[in-house]
Amino acid sequence: MDLLWWFAAVVVMAVGLIGTVLPVVPGTTMILGAAIGHRVMAGPEHGMGWVGLGGLVLLALLSYALDFASGYFGAKFFGASRWGVAGAVIGGIAGLFTGFVTLLVLPIVGAIAGELIAGKRLINAGKAGWGTLLGNLAGMVGKLGIALAMISWFLFDARGPQF
Repeated sequence: MDLLWWFAAVVVMAVGLIGTVLPVVPGTTMILGAAIGHRVMAGPEHGMGWVGLGGLVLLALLSYALDFASGYFGAKFFGASRWGVAGAVIGGIAGLFTGFVTLLVLPIVGAIAGELIAGKRLINAGKAGWGTLLGNLAGMVGKLGIALAMISWFLFDARGPQF
């Protein structure tokens, strides 16, 4: 039975790892849920300790903070105004509900539209859009690294199946 819980945890963590790149699936939350579920189902003698689970919670929260901050700092680094940043945030929120491609495209469109509303020229607005894209991609890579760290921590901290 212990092997079943290990298999279930690894499968859910693999889906969570994919979810860090595909924004529709909450990747780090699934990884955290798999670790908690493994501890509950396999028991404390085979699951992660409380310190390890607390560390996974902190890493999951860090991944969400990184997700929100990456687009903002990317746009700001390329000279976006408050209007451009607000447009990127609104585009990102709208993209959450429409699909993967639009999640990448709508923050860029929002940043460009915000900059144009603020009265900037198209070249400067395009720079803000480019910064939003690069920031989002950097955030995605960072979330992938955090997810891999979470899975590694689980694999090293949890006790293996007993045969």
